[in-house]
Amino acid sequence: MKGRTSNIERSTSNVEGKEVSDRKYDLEDRLLEFSVRIIRLCEKLPKSLAGQHVAKQVLRSGTSPYANHGEAQAAESPDDFIHKLKICLKELRETIRWLRLISRAGLIENPAKLEALIKECDELIRIFVQSLRTSKKRSAK
Repeated sequence: MKGRTSNIERSTSNVEGKEVSDRKYDLEDRLLEFSVRIIRLCEKLPKSLAGQHVAKQVLRSGTSPYANHGEAQAAESPDDFIHKLKICLKELRETIRWLRLISRAGLIENPAKLEALIKECDELIRIFVQSLRTSKKRSAK
């Protein structure tokens, strides 16, 4: 199942919030970068009961797609590949909800800083939805 990652041309903010444009991003690299950003966000959440609960949840769901994408690359069959992509998608959908909760609950000082991370999560969701559509069509042939 190797070779199923895609190169994507995009413009976005990197971990430090600096604009990065016209660089090619491999999906694996995007997922790694997303995971790093999630980890850094979790480190900034309050040490309160609510902050730590949310931090643990978003840490789990937000870093899982990176690992599961690696599992998809080593899938044993087209059905296994599709199943692992579905897991990535499920975790990303959970993550975007946690990110919105963090923003709405004011768990970080500047919730506007979450917008770029929410946008990236949304883009990753769209990529996985399309990848699943493509994979299902190929599998049906």
